[in-house]
Amino acid sequence: MNTLAPPGAGIRFQETPVAGCFIIDPIRRGDDRGFFARAFCEAEFAAAGVESRFVQANNSLTRKPFTLRGLHYQLPPAAEVKLVRCLAGALFDVVADLRPDSPSHGQWFGATLTAENRQMMLVPRGCAHGFLTMAPDTEALYLVSAPYAPAQERGLRWDDPFLGIEWPEDPAELSAKDAAWPAFDPAFHGTDQLRGLM
Repeated sequence: MNTLAPPGAGIRFQETPVAGCFIIDPIRRGDDRGFFARAFCEAEFAAAGVESRFVQANNSLTRKPFTLRGLHYQLPPAAEVKLVRCLAGALFDVVADLRPDSPSHGQWFGATLTAENRQMMLVPRGCAHGFLTMAPDTEALYLVSAPYAPAQERGLRWDDPFLGIEWPEDPAELSAKDAAWPAFDPAFHGTDQLRGLM
């Protein structure tokens, strides 16, 4: 993966196989007291060519390990960018590219985010997102660039063969709503509406 971090930067952006998806590392500067790190900087995000405006911050707590949340996304005009961080515990975070004009269409990328590594995942518009908790009492914080819009919400099954995601474990628990998402269908999943989101 290529890394973007100009001299003096407070944030490191690592490219992933999914176009426009980044692993983001706050650059820590420490001493005997501990460390200081910048988790978000509008100017650095804009300079890296990624979303720099977020309108909501959402917080989730998942009690049991191997609980799966997702895969979720929203269609335009409510298509959203997410910036996801694990505050406690650990989660395997997944981004799946549904944009038909993307060079990584149909591909997915996953990374383990933990409270200790403090990495964040930037999920582009037109990509589905989900995670599997890897520890009890896992807490996630994510910033989103658009409010929740139920009419534009869509989702895919965690085991959809179209994506073939290799989860580290099968989920032990997921919601009835997430279990009921249909298999990939371009009409239902609105992929034509996801053109031009690159």
